[in-house]
Amino acid sequence: MKQLVIFVSLFFSVQTMLSQTILTVQDFTALVVKNHPLAKQAGLAITYGQGTLLKAKGGFDPKVNFGMDQKYYNGYQYYSEMNAGLKVPTWYGIEVKTGFESNRGSYLDPQNKLPDGGLWYGGLSANLGQGMLIDQRRAELFKARKYVESAPFEQRLQLNELVYKSGYAYWNWYFMFHAKQILKDALQTANQRYEAVRRTAELGDRPQIEAVEAGIQVQNRTALLREYETDFNVASSELNMYLWNEKNEPLELEPSTLPSQKDSFSVQAPTITLAELDTLIVSHPYLKVANFKIEMLEIEKRLKKEMLKPQLNLQYNFLNEPVNYNPFSQISINNYKWGVGFEMHLFLRKERGEVALANVKIQEAEWSRDAKQAELRNKMQTAYFEWQNSIQQLQIYQQTVLDTKKLLDAERNMFENGESSLFLINAREMAFIQASLKLLELQTKNQQAALSLRFASAQLIP
Repeated sequence: MKQLVIFVSLFFSVQTMLSQTILTVQDFTALVVKNHPLAKQAGLAITYGQGTLLKAKGGFDPKVNFGMDQKYYNGYQYYSEMNAGLKVPTWYGIEVKTGFESNRGSYLDPQNKLPDGGLWYGGLSANLGQGMLIDQRRAELFKARKYVESAPFEQRLQLNELVYKSGYAYWNWYFMFHAKQILKDALQTANQRYEAVRRTAELGDRPQIEAVEAGIQVQNRTALLREYETDFNVASSELNMYLWNEKNEPLELEPSTLPSQKDSFSVQAPTITLAELDTLIVSHPYLKVANFKIEMLEIEKRLKKEMLKPQLNLQYNFLNEPVNYNPFSQISINNYKWGVGFEMHLFLRKERGEVALANVKIQEAEWSRDAKQAELRNKMQTAYFEWQNSIQQLQIYQQTVLDTKKLLDAERNMFENGESSLFLINAREMAFIQASLKLLELQTKNQQAALSLRFASAQLIP
């Protein structure tokens, strides 16, 4: 797997990008949306919709037809029949056609005998019963148009989920990296104290048991650091899944690539308010897609109901012998060919069953949409309250970290003056480490809660 520095800013030159060491969440998200295979796959929804619409429009393409049938036996031409024509389907179930027939031969069927110059014909066929208001061809076009309308919402949903999952992975990586740094600093402090206590114990200024206690702190913090280093490696591997270049090659984080710094952290405060949630739910892409699917089912139902009608087909063609290749010369209303066809099922059990099934599918889709709407409302409200709670807890723990730091500094001064014990200073340090880790966790939860709220309301992608 090719390793590259992935702290990419899409607006800088390659040289500038390679010199950066900070991968911000904005640059990371831009890279994911631009290059990730799932992001590119989401773009296929629009292409697929356009292809579906083009296919449906093909049902109204004019058709050219040509046919010839000849028979020769014992030197005689029994017959030669030729028919060439053009058919043009129209929107309202009417098919316009025109063509030319030329038949000859010694044993030609009498009804197929035509003038020596052949016969031009032109006319139409119309469905006056079943298929007059809607047919399979028009139904497919209606549904294709609905699919084209829903495709951008499908794409937005897929990108929204990708940005959410990748963003969640980024903040996990952020937390693990900075937690590891906190424990590295704590381990360094424990090592320095252990060396100092060990030396003073060897000189007899301190009990030897204090050196043992200081060594235990080094061991505990080393073990804890190893756990966080493992978790950091796992978080880095999860983040790598979202890193790709323009050639569809997966990337890996370089060891020198760092997340945003803690001192640059700002509380994430989405502009979404609790009062706006109902408006966002109504315009949610998932519900838009669900409504388009219901509309497509309604089109299918219309087609099924159309099948309850009898089939009544009317055909009319004017006939005329061409003169000097002019098919319109000497046209007479007395020269024509027409026909009518009628067919109807007596019980219509199949057709009525199809309509009943179509109603069931629509009802099922509506209930599914309503259930999803309630689920979305619950997710948005939960994410909103979690986001608010994270802000309140952040305010508390920011002060807690400051207070525990003051206590630790005071305890260190007392320890240096011989007025405190190693046990107390270790306790103060652990309280400060735990408060720092908790504050870092709340920072991460704040970002992830805001991410969850924007994901639930499908606001991650504009």
